[in-house]
Amino acid sequence: MAKRGKSINLFLMDGTPNGRIKCTLANWTGVAYKIPRTELDKCKGREDLSQSGVYFLFGTSDQTDDNMVYIGQAGVRKNGEGLLCRLIEHKRNPDKDYWTEAVVITTSNNSFGPTEISYLENRFCGLAVEANRYVVKNGNDPTPGNITEEKESELEEFIDYAKIIMGALGHKLFEPLTDKPKPANTVESAEEELLLFMKRKSRKSGQVIEASCKQTNEGFVVLQGSHIETIDSESNPPGIKDRRQKAKIDENGILQENILFRSPSYAAFVIGVHVNGLVEWKTKDGVSLKEIENSEEN
Repeated sequence: MAKRGKSINLFLMDGTPNGRIKCTLANWTGVAYKIPRTELDKCKGREDLSQSGVYFLFGTSDQTDDNMVYIGQAGVRKNGEGLLCRLIEHKRNPDKDYWTEAVVITTSNNSFGPTEISYLENRFCGLAVEANRYVVKNGNDPTPGNITEEKESELEEFIDYAKIIMGALGHKLFEPLTDKPKPANTVESAEEELLLFMKRKSRKSGQVIEASCKQTNEGFVVLQGSHIETIDSESNPPGIKDRRQKAKIDENGILQENILFRSPSYAAFVIGVHVNGLVEWKTKDGVSLKEIENSEEN
């Protein structure tokens, strides 16, 4: 079944795309805010940011350049403060100096209680860990709490909309690099990701290097389980050398994670030398990516 379009409203609260953004979605009771760390004080006095909700602190590691996120919840306190007060506390905390912006999710009707935000925090953490795009900085796994099956169904629908909002705000926190494998009896659709393969005997190690990747709308994802040439070539561009050094590869040269590249030639890092990825990556039938693109143009 084809996915239906969604109507999202993005309100630039400061009149610039780099400032505060309020986000709503048709038929969704949620409200999301994207707030730069430097703009928290401007949010004082907003009633919906004094409510209960879930928040995400986004940043980048200075050491590894990895995207990082901390996921938390905030309930309403006796003094009437909620989400914004919690964010200000995090801003003062030297242990969380890495984050540069926050995304806050609450509701337009102030309907979140302790049970709801505990469940949402737990599910959002689980989804972020599963997608494996960001380093999740939570020290402990949040508890899901005890909810009825009716409430669980309601919150799961809320989460589906929240995932769309998060992507629209620039964070693919909940989106895996590749689609999940489909059952064998599933009819293939025209939108299915293209699976490509590469096989070559290395002149350096003498090993047969076999790898696979998927072409997605973001680029080319070299798949976990691919065999990687561990001996680097001096002719490799610095960018490829850096990615090869950071990649999680075991002692047998087997890739332990999915890695996204923007171009097929960079995705061909698996063989240790710089080559034309359009020629080297082929379908299971031996058709090169270049041949596929040429046939599409014609």
